[in-house]
Amino acid sequence: MSVIARSALESSSLADLHEIASELGLDGYRRLRKADLVGAIIERQGGDADADAAPEEVDETEAVEAVEAVASDEATDDADERPARRSRRGGRGRSRTRDRDPGDVDDEADAPGVEAAPAAVARASRPGRGARENGGTRDRDRDRERDRDRDRDRERERPAAEDRDASGTVELLPNGSGFLRVSPPEPSDDDVYISAAQVRRCELVSGDEVTGPVRAPRRSERYPSLIRVDTINGRSADEVSEGTKYDDLPCGYATERIALGADDLTLKAIEWLTPFGRGSRVVIIGGPRAGKTEALRRLAGALAAQEDLECSVVLTGVRPEELHDYKAGALEPVSELTVGSAADAQGQAIERAIETGRRIASRGGQAVVLIDSLEYVPAPLARRALAAARNIVDSGSLTIVATAREPFGGETTVIALDPALAGSGRIPALDLAASGTVRPELLVGDKGAAAIADARAAAIAG
Repeated sequence: MSVIARSALESSSLADLHEIASELGLDGYRRLRKADLVGAIIERQGGDADADAAPEEVDETEAVEAVEAVASDEATDDADERPARRSRRGGRGRSRTRDRDPGDVDDEADAPGVEAAPAAVARASRPGRGARENGGTRDRDRDRERDRDRDRDRERERPAAEDRDASGTVELLPNGSGFLRVSPPEPSDDDVYISAAQVRRCELVSGDEVTGPVRAPRRSERYPSLIRVDTINGRSADEVSEGTKYDDLPCGYATERIALGADDLTLKAIEWLTPFGRGSRVVIIGGPRAGKTEALRRLAGALAAQEDLECSVVLTGVRPEELHDYKAGALEPVSELTVGSAADAQGQAIERAIETGRRIASRGGQAVVLIDSLEYVPAPLARRALAAARNIVDSGSLTIVATAREPFGGETTVIALDPALAGSGRIPALDLAASGTVRPELLVGDKGAAAIADARAAAIAG
């Protein structure tokens, strides 16, 4: 870099002096006052250019390199220095140049051995960068305007979509959401999606006849969505949802026995020795290989054959090989989780099935939920699931039948299976001593209850 005269340094702004000091490699130059900084620059250059008797000619190549270096430094300098630098140049620097005689500026610029002020170079480099910034701003403005136009188009289209009403039959999915089938029972492209929140809020169940307005599908959606539920089975949705809460409905012991009517020896033993009715809490207990899953699968087939019962099967802890046996039966499981599934997933599947059964019972239906198994879920959740079963006075019922290793408490019927009897091939493998029904006389009468008591006494004595 050529030697810069003291007069040029003193007339430059502090920001320009910082740039020159940076080029010269001065340490701690930002902490120096202007007068000290000028002295440090002159000392680094090797003396005062004004006192030199034989001034040097300007090396044009070196000047170009200095200009490029200064411009580069300005572009990469600290962000906190840029506002101060611009304010000083825009105020004090420009006023000094404006007050100076034009001839003096030319003489100083043409003086041999004196380099052009870096601020002039920096200003010369700004228009190109400013043009680029302005161009980017215009592009961003165009993008925002295009987005606003698109949003306005959507808003204009939305009212037309919301004016369309749909009616159909509800079909719930295992995850809690559902579809409004406009041409039941077959699905079609005109079906309307119902969110899980709407299903819970309006206590919808499969088979409900529902009407309500819909909106068009959004960019990532395939089906239109139901905005709200206006009517359920011909009644106002508000009227249906304002009924008494399920837990507050009056209930009593099961009084109507569920007749299995099967020739299977295991089912006959369960029907007459451990009877259960509509609204019962039933647990099939036993150790490994006692036949709990097989007994529940046979029960599911017998219950599915009864038209007045709405049955569902939840598999939350079965062996993978047992999934095929259930699928081949008369009742398709609503959830299929094996013994290796997470406890949270098992609990959620059980709660969804129980919630559907509660809605059916509260509307006067007869629901049965079969669970295989409660063994691998937390005990509080298992007890809460069993507690949902009840025989609602002058209304419907919810019956829970589940498998487990041991009773949880609160059951009205316990069906105990003996692994030793099952392993030896003795059918039925019913352990009468560990089995029992609360208030069996309500289901089979006094004589039937006495016969059950005699059979248990004989089993205990033998």
